[in-house]
Amino acid sequence: MKLPIRRALAVAASGVLLAGTAVAATTAPAQAADPAYQVLVFSKTAGFRHDAIPVGIQAIRDLGAANNFTVTASEDATAFTTTNLARFRTVVFLNTTGDVLNAGQQTAFESYVNSGGGFVGVHSAADTEYDWPYYGQLVGAWFASHPAIQQANVNVEDRTHAATAHLPQTWTRTDEWYNYRTNPRSQVRVLASLTESSYSGGTMGDHPIAWCHPQSSGRAFYTGFGHTQASYADAAFRAHLLGGIRYAAGWAAAACTPGGGGGGQVTVEAEAFSSQSGVQVVGKASASGGATVGYVDNGDWTGYASVSTAGRTGFSARISSAGAGGTIQIRSGSATGTLLGSVAVPNTGGWETFRTVSTTLTASASGALFLRYTGGSGSLFDVDTVALTGGS
Repeated sequence: MKLPIRRALAVAASGVLLAGTAVAATTAPAQAADPAYQVLVFSKTAGFRHDAIPVGIQAIRDLGAANNFTVTASEDATAFTTTNLARFRTVVFLNTTGDVLNAGQQTAFESYVNSGGGFVGVHSAADTEYDWPYYGQLVGAWFASHPAIQQANVNVEDRTHAATAHLPQTWTRTDEWYNYRTNPRSQVRVLASLTESSYSGGTMGDHPIAWCHPQSSGRAFYTGFGHTQASYADAAFRAHLLGGIRYAAGWAAAACTPGGGGGGQVTVEAEAFSSQSGVQVVGKASASGGATVGYVDNGDWTGYASVSTAGRTGFSARISSAGAGGTIQIRSGSATGTLLGSVAVPNTGGWETFRTVSTTLTASASGALFLRYTGGSGSLFDVDTVALTGGS
């Protein structure tokens, strides 16, 4: 419980995780026709079956007809032999679920990818083969839960990849939004993430939703989109899927090494400020680093001299409140500098009850990060960690 008397505690050291740089683009670049190739679309289910599978297969067939690849659609796992897989440039797991391959088929597929084959996972491909560790690496993260289908804002972090070059910085669409068991960011190149404050039911804070990475000599691409039938009639989603297929097939070059590129996330302990007004550091065992910024009143602020706002496109904070709640203003250069964006902080039900709030930054500047706290009277909220995405 928050005490009525302010007291200073030791400041915890900051933890910083850096990735790379997001590059702006407005349209997909023109490209020469790819050499003809074959794609296997595999949609076997041993659990929930999506009614979007037939329209998804047809959408990929349409993409193939227009982009020089031939589609073989199958739910027969006996297709996974070394000889048969060698026919295909890439394999798409389209809304697969459960245990769909036996041990011999798994070995053949692992050899196929490691020898230079491509993998594309769509939506519930993350709800597949939980007992196969190699597949967990390949897909990037396994499914944990999802809220109801709803509209959300997608933050397109890397607009240099063929799957995202045509998308706006903020892509608003309706789908079923998976929460994942782990955050794959350190193991993959994140192409797009969800802004959890734009919808209900997100549990990850930093919430990747589409990514790519090399797998031995092969290439892997995953998109969390694709639950609804309507997705496959959406030109932007179809172009996103095509870009993933072309990357996995080896025809669309992309820097997909883990930890670089468009993710560009920096995370710091909120109490590791370099300057402040009005706040104090509060020890709290449940907090990251063991402490938070606390005793926050209207008009207080914290500054972070080593954290640049240059190129930043997203902000999130882990917070708790049994008080009035309020707003965090994200500013550049000073506590009254350029306002990049703001995010509402609710009463979370207790000073030990944390949740993550996030927002897209709608302005740009290149100064150091400052956070200004506003709200009603009394104690507003505590701030545990803060993160910026985009930029470098």
